[in-house]
Amino acid sequence: MSSTKSSSREHSVTLPDGAVLRVLDDGAGPALLLISGLGGTANFWNPCVPAFATHYRTLRLDQRGIAKSSRGSAPCTIDQLAQDCLAVLDACDIKTAMVVGHSTGGCIAQTMALLAPDRIQACVFSATWGKPSRHRKELFSTRRDMLFRDPVGYACSSVFMGHDAHWLNNNWSVLENARANAPVTPEAQRIVAERLDALIAFDRSAEIQNIKAPTLVMGARDDLIVPSFLQEELVTTLKDANFHLFEQGGHFYPVTRTTLFCSYVLTWLNSAVRLVS
Repeated sequence: MSSTKSSSREHSVTLPDGAVLRVLDDGAGPALLLISGLGGTANFWNPCVPAFATHYRTLRLDQRGIAKSSRGSAPCTIDQLAQDCLAVLDACDIKTAMVVGHSTGGCIAQTMALLAPDRIQACVFSATWGKPSRHRKELFSTRRDMLFRDPVGYACSSVFMGHDAHWLNNNWSVLENARANAPVTPEAQRIVAERLDALIAFDRSAEIQNIKAPTLVMGARDDLIVPSFLQEELVTTLKDANFHLFEQGGHFYPVTRTTLFCSYVLTWLNSAVRLVS
């Protein structure tokens, strides 16, 4: 949304390994960090920012090597991406924050809550998972192979898998944009591949029950990329987590069902803030 872009405060955060992260900052009040999925862009959250920034200081970032953020030299692991997000909070002089992580962002948010429990006030784990499974390995390995054989097909398949068909039929610009921005160069493919490798290796099963922050696990019943049974497994390993499944919306329900998503998250966050105040 052009209005969101023009009103955002923009920061550049330089990390020890040389990566420079682009961070967008909207609104005022308690801090809320939004972490996107495999695509890793701040702009994924554009539809949600007006609702969130009405209540919270809302930050989002291009993850290392993605969009307007440079890659740096550190290994791309979920731990490193979590450390990057904590560095963003530091650079923005934020001591504590609530975190909403979608898909890959949910893996990053889990790791932040374990690495820096005193800094994370509340967590929303959206369309994500907590431990390896055959579904994760098979899907990400297949997509990794497709990335190098047919990068345009890789990008387009994400659109068809990630959005429910009724929404997509009225929003074909999403497919056109994915096709135009497909990872066709060797460098772009390397960055996507290392992110897929990080997801295949991700495993918090031995420690995730130690997350202390109030937690909401969310998903959609028609999600083909991170099916809802993975959120059902995740919520059983957390202590006293809240749980909500949307009936429809596909994997990218923050985009396809923005009003429902934002309303539910805001209602829960408001109650979670009162609990930790």
